[in-house]
Amino acid sequence: MPSTDLTHSAALAIVRHVAEGAPGPVSVVVVDDHGEVVASLRMDGAALDTELNARRKAYTAARSDATTTRALAVKVAGAPTELASFDPFFSFFLGGVAVLVDGDRVGAVGVSGLPGEVDERLALAAIAAAGLESPS
Repeated sequence: MPSTDLTHSAALAIVRHVAEGAPGPVSVVVVDDHGEVVASLRMDGAALDTELNARRKAYTAARSDATTTRALAVKVAGAPTELASFDPFFSFFLGGVAVLVDGDRVGAVGVSGLPGEVDERLALAAIAAAGLESPS
């Protein structure tokens, strides 16, 4: 039976994959299903604020009712009044993606430092490279 936890080994594999595949300096943060940091890295040359942005993206994908920051942004685009009820640490920038095991959310990844579409692609690729699932 597979573990329902995001292991430290898997988190480090995700961080390593992002660092090796990023076309420029980024920060990557991997969190558990409570949004607590398991592993993180701010690459040489990545702006200091990218670390907090990556953490917020990961936290959002772990804790919100959406499994990606993209999905959450789409949700509030049609109903901006819902923003008042959101956790102030949530992020609506692309690059936060939930990590799934057998369809259950076990954590999330946040990447920040490049255009949002690139951050998101890096997160998705790293989750797959670690042998885990992401939302479809």
